[in-house]
Amino acid sequence: MSGRVVVTGVGNTLRGDDGIGPAVVEALRGRVPGGTVLTVSDGEPARLLDLWRNADAVIVVEAVRTDPARPGALHTLTSAEASTRVRTTASTHAFGLGECLALAEALGRMPPRLVVHAVEIANVELGERLSAPVRSALPDLTDRVVASVREAYARNRDS
Repeated sequence: MSGRVVVTGVGNTLRGDDGIGPAVVEALRGRVPGGTVLTVSDGEPARLLDLWRNADAVIVVEAVRTDPARPGALHTLTSAEASTRVRTTASTHAFGLGECLALAEALGRMPPRLVVHAVEIANVELGERLSAPVRSALPDLTDRVVASVREAYARNRDS
């Protein structure tokens, strides 16, 4: 075990609420241990798998669209839950996180531990900022990610 913990904020800061993943990564600076790898991705599966290479724990922050929409609602999912639930909730990217996780599983590149923190979104229009409900969820979402990072380090120590 390498003890490597990777946090990946998936999204696009130029597309409204889709920028929540990168916003969380920015909010984490100075709040997580120095060895934590903080990354931002557009969600392309091959790039995500490269970011996660040799990680013992991966924490993903993702925007999801649901029907009916509850903008700002937070979800914490295991990799198994994300593989099924994120496929049924439309990701804001061409390939969703569910497809990425299926690819990782098929290639034998699934991280030993993976947690997804997702927030339901409202607006992904080009040039827009985070909507009020999603912006309001940012502090709680960031706190959840910080807790997941701390738990990952604790598990790495205990392994």
